[in-house]
This record gives sequence, structure tokens and C-alpha cells, in this order.
Amino acid sequence: MSAPRNPVVVIPSRLASKRLPDKPLADINGKPMIVHVWLGAVAADVGPVVVACGDAAIAAAVEAAGGRAVMTRPDHPSGSDRVFEALTIVDPAGAHDAVVNLQGDMVDVDNDFPDILAAVIAPLADGDVDIATVAAPFADDEERENPNAVKAIVATGEGSRPRRALAFSRTAASIGDGVGEGMGDGALYHHIGIYAYRPQALARFVALPEGVAERKEKLEQLRAMEAGMRIDVGLVDRVPLEINTPADLERARALLVPGTPG
Repeated sequence: MSAPRNPVVVIPSRLASKRLPDKPLADINGKPMIVHVWLGAVAADVGPVVVACGDAAIAAAVEAAGGRAVMTRPDHPSGSDRVFEALTIVDPAGAHDAVVNLQGDMVDVDNDFPDILAAVIAPLADGDVDIATVAAPFADDEERENPNAVKAIVATGEGSRPRRALAFSRTAASIGDGVGEGMGDGALYHHIGIYAYRPQALARFVALPEGVAERKEKLEQLRAMEAGMRIDVGLVDRVPLEINTPADLERARALLVPGTPG
């Protein structure tokens, strides 16, 4: 099987945020955050980009910038559910052979999106893979031990070729090292919450009940693994900036130079 030829990128977004209220509309050098994310995805040029909105204000911001937004139910329990509803709206005939779920708070400050989106789609060239995701080496021990940095435990292999995910966890204890080593060494990486699904796999995933491991770790990808779905991991050099706090927002404002794609 060849890699998907007609992927679509869907960015789920909603205003509700405990740590950073109205986060998608936060101003970053004259543009709302969600517009920066959309611009970065468009510049990566892997396929059409759609923002799946839980709030009309987000749709208005995206459309004012020239983007495509679709309204979805405001009460979806996860971004994956929102992406699935958006896919049924924008692609009822099933023309797209892959759908990328790109977080709406991940801003492309270092022009990482082209490599990341290519890496997340690549594992789907293997017909046995249901879902693909990406990971990067940990920068240091502090990042590795941070429970907010999700760990991907992947099968060892050569170079940056996709590898099968063995587990995901918030704790690093007793699951390998791989800190600061080459891509072919170790099995423990910093998971990046971007996914590529075969459309039929996404439909199956959102219909599954919450899994036991998912409930314990608060990681929805464990639901898929518990149901026997295969997840493979593409490896990239570094983790992009994800905006969760006011400090993250200030960092994005400092790093995003006006006039750049993001």
C-alpha cells in the first residue's frame, strides 16, 4: 500500500480552556492563535485544511482570514470526536484517504509543520497501521520526568523510519531510556499529540467506549490500543510549541515574527 494521496488536515478548536480562557482567539502579533495554526498547516501543503469549530467566534476568525471553518457540536468530549464530525460534513463521499488531527493550540514557530505533518502521514503507507502519530527525543531529564510530557514507547529500529507504538504513559519509570540519544537508540520518546487516521479507523475509534488504561492515564490513544488497533509513530527532531499557559503565549509572541507563515 502506498502512502495516502489525498489527506485532509482538520484542526479541532473550542473556546473552553481552564488555564487560558478563549485561547484560540488569543492575539499573537495581530492574528488570533487559531489563524496562526491554520496558516502553518496551509503552508505545510499536505492537503486541504479545515478548522472544526465548537464556537461561532472561532469560525468567524478563521473565515475572516480566508480559511475554511465548519461548525460542530459544542459538547464533544474530545478533539477526535470533533474531527470526525467535521470529516462527515466536508467529505460525505469519502474522497479523502487520511485525516490528520492537528491540535488547535500548536503554533508553528520554527517551521516544523512540513516535517511533522509528513511524518504523521508516512506510517499509513503500511496497510496494517490504523492510526499514526509522531514523537521526538526528549531534550533533557527534566522534560522526560515531567508528567505533562507524554511518553511514547516505540519499537526500536533504524533511523527515522516509522515504528510501532508499544505503549503511551505519563510516567517514565522502568520503560527505557533514549534521552538525548540518536533516533535509532532507545525506545522512549516525547509524544506529540498529532494523529493521522484512516477514515474507517477514525469512525471505529470514536465509537469505542472509554478504555480502562485510558481512564487511568487520561490518554485517549490507549483506548485504540486496548481495542487492538495498531498505532505507528513517525519520528521528528523536536517538539513544537503548544500553548497551554500565559507563559507559552508570551513565548509564541516573542518567537513569531510578523510576516512569517505561522
